[in-house]
Amino acid sequence: MTNQWIAPWNVSAAFAPALTTLEWALLLGVAAFVGQGVQRLTGLPKVLGYAAVGALAGLAGLAGATWPLRGVGLFLLELGIAVVLFEAGARLPLRWFRHNPMVLVQSAAESLLTFMAAYVALHALGLDVKVVRALSVIAVASSPAVLMRVVADLRANGPVTDRAIALTTLNTLYALTLGTAMLRTIDRGEGTMLASLAFSLTVLGVSALVGVVLAAVLTAAMRGLQATSEDCAIVILAGVAACVSAATPLGGSAPLAALLAGLALKQVHPRPWVWPRQLGTAATVLSIVMFVLVSAMAVRGQWSWSITGTVLALIAVRAGAKVSSLLATGFGTGMALRQTLWVSATLVPMSAVALLLTSQFVKASHSVGTQVAAIALPVILVTELLGAVMVSVALVRAGEAAAPWRRRKADATDATTGAAADGEARP
Repeated sequence: MTNQWIAPWNVSAAFAPALTTLEWALLLGVAAFVGQGVQRLTGLPKVLGYAAVGALAGLAGLAGATWPLRGVGLFLLELGIAVVLFEAGARLPLRWFRHNPMVLVQSAAESLLTFMAAYVALHALGLDVKVVRALSVIAVASSPAVLMRVVADLRANGPVTDRAIALTTLNTLYALTLGTAMLRTIDRGEGTMLASLAFSLTVLGVSALVGVVLAAVLTAAMRGLQATSEDCAIVILAGVAACVSAATPLGGSAPLAALLAGLALKQVHPRPWVWPRQLGTAATVLSIVMFVLVSAMAVRGQWSWSITGTVLALIAVRAGAKVSSLLATGFGTGMALRQTLWVSATLVPMSAVALLLTSQFVKASHSVGTQVAAIALPVILVTELLGAVMVSVALVRAGEAAAPWRRRKADATDATTGAAADGEARP
């Protein structure tokens, strides 16, 4: 008879997936609780709570994702980004650009100036050209995830919110297209910017093809489904997940394909998109996973005093380029100077898209990618935390969202007044 027993090390290996699942289940629960507590007690965005839990988990080594990202961790990050970009693309009508083409000019100028400013500053600090190019492309991308999460939490709505989503979506499109193309040339002799631009057409073409196919499938499916039903939500999530799985092996970018799919779907359904409640819940779970994962990975970077100056310089130059470019090109866009200033503040955060590009650069070239990650990871963490606050303040100051910190004080005052009144009414 065969002796059936399992060695202790085999027991630990067998329970490893279960322990990882348990860790993430607890992290998500704690992150949701802390995020809600941060907003209720301080009025600050929930994103800060999610990011704080992720950073602590990363320092403690609890988030089991490996760096550079691969496997389940990479899929979850790409899926979370894809869902956010699909929603952002579905809110961006191309007809709007026909009536207001200066928005496209403003977007192109903002992205180009950000790239050039980062390139000049980092090159002046003596970094290798390949590292400078990669960091400059990463610096172009703002964070649709942070912006959309804060907009949802504050229930913001108005021209500043719409313009911020449009510009963030567009600069993310540029960064993903150029960044994914650079992966093929970063560690080769042909690693010139011209070669990267040539590959960009391939990345954009493949991603557009996958996105159009996804939009066509969803359009056909939605003809037989009620737009607000849970079945529709499942079909959308399944379609986006399939897009994430198919785009990268074909030579495209999964998040970029999802963005283009949402953009194409918006042209077929021009009315304001009504997200099913179930899809909103699923998107929230994915966003919490994304923020925890981003912070857990970013805090593991090689933090040192030697790169602090470079990190601070990139943050300052990037923010300055985005603000100055929008203010300089704000004429003719139908937006007041003060509103343009608030829009520029919403472009400061960096998060999941920047982390994804950084991870891809590390996988494509260990020598170049390691230097890129040493600077990019601290920048991502700092701008994610600082940027979330800036987005909240900008939307509130623009008058498109109620200040949660004021509501908290008002609720406390009402509660105190009500308690006093109850005490006076008692015999």
